[in-house]
Amino acid sequence: MWRCLIVEDDADNARYIADGFKSLGHIAVMCRDGAEAMTRATRDTWDLVILDRMLPNGVDGLAILATMRGVGLRTPVLVLSALSALDERVRGLKAGGDDYLTKPFAFSELAARAEALVRRSRSGAEIRALQIADLRLDLATRRVERSGRSIALQPREFRLLAYLMTHPDQVLTRTMLLEAVWDYQFDPQTNVIDVQISRLRSKLDGGDEAPLIHTVRGVGYRMAVQPHGE
Repeated sequence: MWRCLIVEDDADNARYIADGFKSLGHIAVMCRDGAEAMTRATRDTWDLVILDRMLPNGVDGLAILATMRGVGLRTPVLVLSALSALDERVRGLKAGGDDYLTKPFAFSELAARAEALVRRSRSGAEIRALQIADLRLDLATRRVERSGRSIALQPREFRLLAYLMTHPDQVLTRTMLLEAVWDYQFDPQTNVIDVQISRLRSKLDGGDEAPLIHTVRGVGYRMAVQPHGE
């Protein structure tokens, strides 16, 4: 599993890519605005950035790429563009892009290129499993166990738990969870987060097992062995 930022102003194309990555078990966050993309790409941590060459609001995709490289970010970047001329591809690669794919494209090719970039950047150091206390989540087999008992999770529950476990002991706001797991498909005022957390807790905390998902009142949730008194 990895986190991907999709910078694409075409809503249908962005959704096509995001849905494809999510079906493969990854976290995909969409961003259509060039100025916002500049902030997200340089502020947050990503395993991969899919970057459209042409963006609105006066911020070119290559400007975002140049800024990322200028501040020392080595995040793999795959540049998408309708500009197929050789000199345009060269410009994209010289600006710091790791790969260049012209539109239209088949998702299977995009996915294969993306997997290759992430695999190369991790250099064999990919995390295969996550563990907190006696809770273990295997990213490859999608198996979840606690104290030796197997826990069956729905795809959305698995993504939620994986996101919590990849940010141990950190306060995660409801907005962060909506963005990473639901991709803002719901109004931030909805209680969908609380409902899913409740279901997840009921599956994780069986018997005498101590709670691992703690509520931070008025903010969100924290995955930790011990509560922090919020």
